Amino acid sequence: MAYSEVLIAPMREDLTRHGIREVRTPEQLDALLGPGSGAVMVVTNSICGCAAGKARPGVVTALKNARNAPDVAATVFAGADIAAVEHLRKKYLPNVPPSSPSVALFRNGQPVYVMHRSDIEASDPATIASRLIDAFDQYFAKQPQ
Repeated sequence: MAYSEVLIAPMREDLTRHGIREVRTPEQLDALLGPGSGAVMVVTNSICGCAAGKARPGVVTALKNARNAPDVAATVFAGADIAAVEHLRKKYLPNVPPSSPSVALFRNGQPVYVMHRSDIEASDPATIASRLIDAFDQYFAKQPQ
């Protein structure tokens, strides 16, 4: 059974009000991560305290301060966007243990970096933001033409 939308709406808005796009279905996820999709970040949002106090503020801070931000930042909600989260885990992150919250970076639909819940729980928002900015720089830096 999925979480009540009334309950989780403010938790969704913690990310969407900063321009992070919601992805609620497997079809939307496939469109987001298809061939040639470029640099994409997918946040698996969660109802837990470490999502509220650490992951969401860290992600927002990283996006505001990044030189090499993803082309698209998106989010799915564990316990609500059930089919989309399952699809993300099975198709795009098959070798990564399930984790919510988590942050996954993709380059043209292929995973290049994952921040697992254990990384989030052991950090504060500033550290999460710093690690994400470093990962953006490593995996999303624009190549000179």
